[in-house]
Amino acid sequence: MIIYLALLVGFIYIGSTVKLGKRTFFGHVRAIWHTEEVQDLKDGVEEKAKPLADRVERGGKAAYHAMKDGSGAGSAGSSAGSAAHATP
Repeated sequence: MIIYLALLVGFIYIGSTVKLGKRTFFGHVRAIWHTEEVQDLKDGVEEKAKPLADRVERGGKAAYHAMKDGSGAGSAGSSAGSAAHATP
């Protein structure tokens, strides 16, 4: 873990201080990130992913409310399963 941490710190230091032409590595990444093409890509991904994100959010809320109310089918099944395992 210490080796990975040292590599990460080295990458951050070199990427932010060593010039590669006019900019550092992170400067190039920032410049690329702000181009019109990448902005168009981000907008397209957001447009396509929004319906999926909405479905996931609705499913998460439904699961939360089912757990909160105690009416979830998973709670009954899990108690029956634990009772079966408790018997020798």
